[in-house]
Amino acid sequence: MKKKHWLIAGILAIVTFLLGLLASSIMNRSTEAKIIAKEGNNLADQECRNELYAPFYPREYDSWAATADTTFHSKYMSSQDDDMLEQRPEMVILWAGYAFSKEYNAPRGHMHAIEDVTKILRTGAPTDSTHSPQPGTCWTCKSPDVPRLMKKVGLEAYYSAPWDKWGSEIVNPIGCATCHNTKTMSLAISQPALVEAFARQGRDINKATHQEMRSLVCAQCHVEYYFKGDKKYLTFPWDEGKAVEDMEKYYDESGWTDYVHKISRTPIIKAQHPDFEISQFGIHAQRGVSCADCHMPYKTDGAVKFSDHQISSPLRNVTASCQTCHRQSEKELVKNVEDRQNAVFSLRNRLEKQLAKDHFKAKFLWDNGATEEQMKPILALLRKSQWRWDYITASHGAAFHAPVEAMRVLSDGMTFAMQAETDMDNLTNKLNIKAAFVMPDISTKAKAQKEIGLDMEKEKAAKKRFLETIVPKWIEEAKKEGRLVTQK
Repeated sequence: MKKKHWLIAGILAIVTFLLGLLASSIMNRSTEAKIIAKEGNNLADQECRNELYAPFYPREYDSWAATADTTFHSKYMSSQDDDMLEQRPEMVILWAGYAFSKEYNAPRGHMHAIEDVTKILRTGAPTDSTHSPQPGTCWTCKSPDVPRLMKKVGLEAYYSAPWDKWGSEIVNPIGCATCHNTKTMSLAISQPALVEAFARQGRDINKATHQEMRSLVCAQCHVEYYFKGDKKYLTFPWDEGKAVEDMEKYYDESGWTDYVHKISRTPIIKAQHPDFEISQFGIHAQRGVSCADCHMPYKTDGAVKFSDHQISSPLRNVTASCQTCHRQSEKELVKNVEDRQNAVFSLRNRLEKQLAKDHFKAKFLWDNGATEEQMKPILALLRKSQWRWDYITASHGAAFHAPVEAMRVLSDGMTFAMQAETDMDNLTNKLNIKAAFVMPDISTKAKAQKEIGLDMEKEKAAKKRFLETIVPKWIEEAKKEGRLVTQK
């Protein structure tokens, strides 16, 4: 009996001790939470220097700084600046006549936004006497400096200036002020194009819920857009809707063409990165899951719950991004993603090759006497097909966000591309062309670029001079004017 009493007493002592530890932990965490939750900071309105947020929001800042890490690589996706034209040289042909045929790399993290847009060959090589061929609008999604600059010089002046004019003004990469109100840190829209797109649809973006805002701050940039008119005014083509056909209708009715294809003479619509639009057709968005739920999963530090600002693929941290809702193993969840990617990317690659051949076949017909009237319906099919290919290709997450929609769009693209080839073969017979069509060797990026007339040595040399002479001047001016904390 005494042994039983001693056992009960021992158990009670252990329980009491553990409860004491728990109470102490709760009190400590409560105190910690009160300290961390202290509102306010001494930052100026629209403060763009991300480093200045670190003392007030250290957890968020440290995780944001981790976007500098480029080590992540899944089966299909990379954050390592991979040369995509080398991997799939058909893209050089599809973008013949457009700057993307010069260089197109896998996207890196937000920390690299300024560096990557500056060094990419697509932005050209401005000198003291010659401006970049790209407009200032190209900076828009690269920095919190952009909304500040828009306010300073006005929207039209910002959009219509040559890209290199703003080099010393836009120096801080995507960061805190891109998505947050500087003083309250509540989610906020800093890009007018999204607000304007909502307004044209009769919607007030200020009425969005917090959960909706956890996607809309991403939709400021991860969307389809174009540079409207002579002023290069950034515009989202959502007036007819967000489906691929809706935006195609918008572009067709407005007579929009991004470029005329150098080989086939097709008037091309160049898709940007319609991640937000495509995601809306997927099951996650339709069930109310936001972009941040998967790409910025919540973390805890003591009593503090915060979003992981190392924005990247959910596959980097399946436990936090997927297994909070799904109970399957990590291996099974990754396989689910890859199964969808396998199907979508297989069709995408086949369409890519078909379109490359179609562009050369169109050139073959032009070279052998085809008329504009004869080629017009064929070029219309090529425009429709390439728009669908590019729409899915430019959206890096389409294969997972909305695999059914992605397959539908690509399937339609393949139908248009094959119909174009059939019509071209029929026209070849009708014109009684005796010469045989020969597909050029485009098996490497270098061969494809040479085939479309690019002098890449000249392009690279000009860019090298620009990076070594002009960019350092931008950095020094930005530091002198106090727009930089440290050189990036």
